[in-house]
Amino acid sequence: MKKRVVCVLLAGAMVCSLLAGCGKKTGSDSTAGDDKTLSVTTTFAGEDGNAQNYKDAVAAFEKQEGVKINDSSATSDETFKARVETDFQAGSEPDVLFFFNGADANSFIEEGKVVSIDEIREEYPDYASNMNDDLIAPSLVDDKKYAVPVNGYWEGMFCNTEVLAAANVEVPGADYTWDQFLADCEKIKAAGYSPIAASLGEIPHYWWEYSIFNHTTPETHLEIPTSVDEGNGPAWVAGMEDIKALYEKGYFPENTLSAKDDETFALFTGGKAAFLIDGSWKVGGIAAACQSDAEDPSTLDKDKLDKFTVTYVPTNGERKATDLIGGLSMGYYISKKAWDDDAKRDAAVKFVEYMTTDDMVAKFAQHTASALKAAPEVDETQFNSLQVKAIDMMAGVTSLTGAAQDLFNGECRISTFDGMPQIVTGEVSAKDAVAEGLATYADQTAE
Repeated sequence: MKKRVVCVLLAGAMVCSLLAGCGKKTGSDSTAGDDKTLSVTTTFAGEDGNAQNYKDAVAAFEKQEGVKINDSSATSDETFKARVETDFQAGSEPDVLFFFNGADANSFIEEGKVVSIDEIREEYPDYASNMNDDLIAPSLVDDKKYAVPVNGYWEGMFCNTEVLAAANVEVPGADYTWDQFLADCEKIKAAGYSPIAASLGEIPHYWWEYSIFNHTTPETHLEIPTSVDEGNGPAWVAGMEDIKALYEKGYFPENTLSAKDDETFALFTGGKAAFLIDGSWKVGGIAAACQSDAEDPSTLDKDKLDKFTVTYVPTNGERKATDLIGGLSMGYYISKKAWDDDAKRDAAVKFVEYMTTDDMVAKFAQHTASALKAAPEVDETQFNSLQVKAIDMMAGVTSLTGAAQDLFNGECRISTFDGMPQIVTGEVSAKDAVAEGLATYADQTAE
């Protein structure tokens, strides 16, 4: 059976078209320049499901174009984001960067260190011409579009069906409510398992996002409140209090405040925890955990993988369970430094064009989303069982909304991210923690 890769527009995103200027070149008409080396940084590393696709694509590009790629890709986390920002500040930024297009990109866009798609099209009019411009997110700095997207993302709830069966709990469906979720968690706990696999001391991100989303709507979720008592402020507090209630009921692992994310993930894949809220990239991580050799997909234990599925996150408010966090939050940037280097400009454009062809995007997007004007058909027989389940799950999604935490980044999040253990244990009230974060955000945006 074949299905088309689903293209989804971020709820609340601004819709505007780019005007393609008349240019002089196309990437395919010119050589890669005298300098045959490009520095590239992406997040296609570690357990990212596209890590191997990226390695294969880079090798093919190097062979085709005679360009050496100096790759410094790494797993996406706060350390990686800080490293990228530091590189730009130090003038050691890569020629091409695959990175977030939200607030995390503000600093280097404000400093004029990356080139907009419009500017590139003045010289290369066919640049990103296979993309639907309305689905390319504008920057928060100047509403210009810089990052050419490849694959989108979604965040959903993975389930270990073996654990659910042992606790006599059915796999949640499209109308899953918070009350049903709480009842299921109680059954799972009584059966001797951890209902929720999560490291609240290290990675509270997904629960932070969805707990807030449960008290907002797809239309309002991305509105950062001006204070704890106004706008979405009460919703943010209610979300933190929901996480605290789950902790008090014992639905997280006993060591959730001290365990690392990979430890709690191992509880899930090892049959000791039932639910895991995470991103679409975790499909690859779960598959790898079902392989005798994590680096070799041919060693996949298909029977083991069949015990996992992915579904919708329980709703506790106006949002439907089928309203998910997701979208096209990342893309390829070309740095101003590479653009101004006659020897590297064409190679950089060629690389991004190569990595964003229709076929390449379809390969990377798989069960997620893309911005292609005409997504090619994909053959489901080429996917593993969890990927197919993800495609089926995505077919029922009613909306994708961007992550508020991508706007509320850096120091703003410390009081509720790093401070989550203090919130759930009652050392700091949810209201005070949210108020502190919002005050920091107000100070930053006023600068």
